[in-house]
Amino acid sequence: MTGWSDHLVIMPVLLPLVAGALLMLYDERRHFLKSIINLASTLLLVVVAVKLVRLADTSEASVYLLGNWPAPFGIVLVLDRLSALMLMVTSLLALASLVFALARWHKAGAHFHTLFQFLLMGVNGAFLTGDLFNLFVFFEVMLAASYGLVLHGSGPARVKAGMHYVAVNLAASFLFLIGVSLIYGVTGTLNMADLAVRIGELSGRDRTLLEAGAAILGVAFLVKAGMWPLSYWLPNAYSVAAAPVAAIFTLLSKVGIYVLLRLSLLLFGVQAGDSAGFGSNLLIVGGMATIVFGTVGVLASQAMARLASFSVLISSGTLLAAVGMSAVDVTAGALFYLVSSTVTVGALFLLIELIEREQNPAADILAVTAEAFGDEDEEAVEDRVGVAFPGALAILGVCFAICGLLLAGLPPLSGFIAKLALLSAILDTGGAAGISAPAWILTTLVVLSGLAALLAMSRFGIRMFWAPIEAVVPRVLVIEVVPVAFLLLLALMMTIQGGPVMRYLEATAHSLHAPQQYIGEVLRAPRAGPGAAE
Repeated sequence: MTGWSDHLVIMPVLLPLVAGALLMLYDERRHFLKSIINLASTLLLVVVAVKLVRLADTSEASVYLLGNWPAPFGIVLVLDRLSALMLMVTSLLALASLVFALARWHKAGAHFHTLFQFLLMGVNGAFLTGDLFNLFVFFEVMLAASYGLVLHGSGPARVKAGMHYVAVNLAASFLFLIGVSLIYGVTGTLNMADLAVRIGELSGRDRTLLEAGAAILGVAFLVKAGMWPLSYWLPNAYSVAAAPVAAIFTLLSKVGIYVLLRLSLLLFGVQAGDSAGFGSNLLIVGGMATIVFGTVGVLASQAMARLASFSVLISSGTLLAAVGMSAVDVTAGALFYLVSSTVTVGALFLLIELIEREQNPAADILAVTAEAFGDEDEEAVEDRVGVAFPGALAILGVCFAICGLLLAGLPPLSGFIAKLALLSAILDTGGAAGISAPAWILTTLVVLSGLAALLAMSRFGIRMFWAPIEAVVPRVLVIEVVPVAFLLLLALMMTIQGGPVMRYLEATAHSLHAPQQYIGEVLRAPRAGPGAAE
């Protein structure tokens, strides 16, 4: 990198930090000014993310030395294809969530804009850092901001679920510190690239302590990723959060997935000696159990917000099992699925808030009662056939149907492409030896989870849009519909541009499974300025 692009890597952290600090200077009553600052910073973040994706696609790793200290002594930020991809998803989902919140939600509580920017700072920093301690710092910034956002809007349900959310994540942070301490005590370093070199040199008691530290660290991220049985807090917290908060929170579980993917391939790849593949089997089994739990939750959900929350768990379980497979093609398919599912569930959370505005609180109960007792006039049903939908309901209904297709993985949208790429790769993992039992089980669970999503979405769709109960047409603003349409359009673009997207993701998977160049770029990154050669 040369010129202004030398400092482009730090911008996803610096932009929200400066914006968040600036927002704190203004009184909370200045909603318009705060909205402009937040929106400008988020739009700039999208532009930077696009630039970084292009930059990452031309080089294996771009290293930024904070303080101009070389690795492993100083803190480094590292941009590669995976981190650039996650930055892009973060910025786009953040933009949609923020625009939706500007309709009314940003006024529902104090410091929304400040917390939103600090959340982005923590998430972006976690994706860029090349150091475990710095990862902890960004992780805590992200969680601290999320504590305020999960309570945004107040209300007994949010406060109760929010307190559970805070307690669980504080415990996960404590485990994070213990794991990092054990790893540092054994290796004497927390730089990820340096760790990858030193792990292969350990033996005996040191290797046991290292694996114990890695296991404890892994539990912290499995809590965030939502692996069963560590996921009991997630459906309650996500389902009661404000709609734009729940949408951006779909990304937080992916932070845990990202770290597990990064560390499992970087630290416990073939170069790790006897520790190679450490924890892979647990990820496969835990991922499958999470898919089962999420599928049962989707089928049992009586509220759409809980259906969306359990869909997050299905996504996490699928990705965890894919990470445990440790195969290049599976990783590429999993990354496509990660992007598609994150965008879809984020759009669904926003859409649910709009749909539920037109619901009579007793509508669901009356609909079930009418169905159970046959209290329905067939002639009246025939008379209602062909009655035009009001415009708002028609738009919401189309968006809901698209979300259903994406969650179920039906053609022709990106959900189908993602599951097809993932499942075909899973079934090829056995090679000449044939398809393994875990591959068959995982394939079956992914297909069944899609079927469950289709059934659940159909049930809610019929109840919300085709139920005989008279419904009040919701007042929906353009500023609320546009973010939902934007996210669904992204899913459509992934379908149309499936070839280029898959090429990028395959290159990402290959670089992750062969991390030697990443390690070399980090450890050999030159210092800047006149004293660089000293």
